[in-house]
Amino acid sequence: MKRIIAGLLAVLFGLTSAAAAENWLVTVERTPVSHFVGNPQASVTLTEYISYTCPHCRDFTVHGEEILKLGYVQTGKLRFEYRHMNANPVDLTATMLARCGAPEKFPANHAALMAAQPQFNALRRLATKSQTDRWHHGDKSARRRAVASDLNLYAILERRGYSRSELDQCLNDQALADRLEAQADADWEKIAGTPAFAVNGTVLEDVHRWQELAPILEGPLPAAAEQ
Repeated sequence: MKRIIAGLLAVLFGLTSAAAAENWLVTVERTPVSHFVGNPQASVTLTEYISYTCPHCRDFTVHGEEILKLGYVQTGKLRFEYRHMNANPVDLTATMLARCGAPEKFPANHAALMAAQPQFNALRRLATKSQTDRWHHGDKSARRRAVASDLNLYAILERRGYSRSELDQCLNDQALADRLEAQADADWEKIAGTPAFAVNGTVLEDVHRWQELAPILEGPLPAAAEQ
């Protein structure tokens, strides 16, 4: 009987350990310009070039990202990178808010902003000249705070437990803003629009939707470039 119990405990421990090891969704790494989710030792890294004001990016978030995470990232097969393309002041502001707090908070911040995109894009289309002037002129931190206020971006993150002072501190980080803009400028040389995807650093041509990406992930993929 003791041997049976010991055997059952060993099996149970093994299953628990395997389940814990396989859930790579909780492994989040922040870089100066992006976030990685998943197994750092995965042989495949998928990069998404994304804009928070891009409706097609939201379509991928809604229709493909969860499938990608559950089928590939959680099991350790693939590591997923969010790379931000800041085409306008709203993109930059949303990106800086998404990065607010610990790295582990980023995926849920990202999801909350994408879920609210139809609402803040509608407000963006209805913005007055005085509002858009505030977004493009004057102190750069003040511009981002104006965007966050006018488009209710503050409220999205406040519902996630952030205080206004925490969010302003994130928006005031000019060094971060400069890095994000410089990286986006460099990345626009590689891609024609968003969303775009790269596998192990190789940009995939004419792939912008989950329906186009899924069969590629099932086939032979480009090897990672040697460091």
